[in-house]
Amino acid sequence: MIDASRYLVLATADGTGRPWSSPVYFAHDGYAEFFWVSAPEAAHSRNIAARPQVGIVIFDSHAPIGTGQGVYMSAVAEQVAGDDLTRGTETFSRRSLAHGGVKWTVEDVQAESGLRLYRAIPESYSILAKDGRPDHRIPVHPA
Repeated sequence: MIDASRYLVLATADGTGRPWSSPVYFAHDGYAEFFWVSAPEAAHSRNIAARPQVGIVIFDSHAPIGTGQGVYMSAVAEQVAGDDLTRGTETFSRRSLAHGGVKWTVEDVQAESGLRLYRAIPESYSILAKDGRPDHRIPVHPA
């Protein structure tokens, strides 16, 4: 499901706890890191700066009613900097190109571009159990 999806739903909260969710195009490095590009002024980017704990859901929005499944993650997010910026940008660019998007470089997410590279590092993964209990999640470990 993660490989087949292009967007994840990123749930953030500001410093007072007010929630905000945003769909973002993403790339991933295995299942250890999820990358996206955003403006630092975007609500979710400002929220991450204030409170880095995030929730993520990846799901197939075209699944027939009653058959849907999602992958849920608790993660810590941050703006990517330093040595990780080159690797993260290359990961994001590869997926972008594979989906018909543009090539991304470090320069595209620095200085005056107005955009930055962000990542979330999951602490836990789960899926919904199909046992009739509401919001019963089963921990999973992606391969």
